[in-house]
Amino acid sequence: MPENDLNEQLDKYLADAHSIEEQALIQMRLAPRMAGSRQLAAAFRDHLAETERHERLTRERLEARGASPSRFKDLVMKAGGAGFALFARSQPDTPGKLTAHAYSYEHLEFASYELLLRVAERAGDTATAEIAREIRDEESLMAGRLADSFDAAVDASLEKVGTEALDSTLASYLADAHAIETQAIGLLERAREVAGDAELQRLFSEHLEESRRHRDLIGDRLSAHGRGPSRIKNAAMRAGAINWSTFFRSHPDTPGKLVAFAYAFEHLEIGGYEELLRVARRAGDGQTADTVEEILAQERAAADKLAASFDRAVDAALEAQGV
Repeated sequence: MPENDLNEQLDKYLADAHSIEEQALIQMRLAPRMAGSRQLAAAFRDHLAETERHERLTRERLEARGASPSRFKDLVMKAGGAGFALFARSQPDTPGKLTAHAYSYEHLEFASYELLLRVAERAGDTATAEIAREIRDEESLMAGRLADSFDAAVDASLEKVGTEALDSTLASYLADAHAIETQAIGLLERAREVAGDAELQRLFSEHLEESRRHRDLIGDRLSAHGRGPSRIKNAAMRAGAINWSTFFRSHPDTPGKLVAFAYAFEHLEIGGYEELLRVARRAGDGQTADTVEEILAQERAAADKLAASFDRAVDAALEAQGV
């Protein structure tokens, strides 16, 4: 493959990584104030120092390669970070929403550095590969700290919820899960169309069928509580799936971005279901807890399959660009 083309793509992946760190910085600076838990606040503060270093390392690698960050991408991602904080703050269960979304974002970063690592290795840039590997491992550790904080997040979210309100709170968590599955279905339907690789297309199709079943299972549990899905939440999440589809179609490295985002979205679902599981147990709803554990196992398996496809995603992304 042409060396110049490959190095140009490496610069783009580095610029993307820098933009992701810019959004992470906004989130890490705001998160401790909304955490509602000393454990969570400490995790976010500790990771802020790491994120500041990640931003510096990616920026310095770009400069060493004679390139620079994308001002436009950085600005868009910073705005996204502020928007995320506003969303989390507006929710009645702010600590839970904050933790689940941060858990997902850490996996977006992890996946992005996995892709960057592979492009750097193909380009023979050992310095960039070493940095990608180092940052990837720190993002993974932060994701682990957040996973260890799900109990604290649910405790903080339910701090002011009385026992008599647990059932309605559980129904609200179920409605959120139904809306997320609605978005997952929309994303997976479109992902099949733009995957750029037969095996990736198969993975998306396989999990699409699972996601449809997950939505039905959650719908059944809502019915058991005398509730139905939230039309507003479902419509908003469905619109989000369409917007993301447009975003992917506009990028020449669609397979790579698609797999990284799908991997992160799986962990948004995993985070949400981990919290739903805890609320169900507190509400004494064993049937919902059993249903959630079944879904969680399939979401984790889907995430593992996506992680195993990072090499294929990079190959398909580079091939799509003629590299």
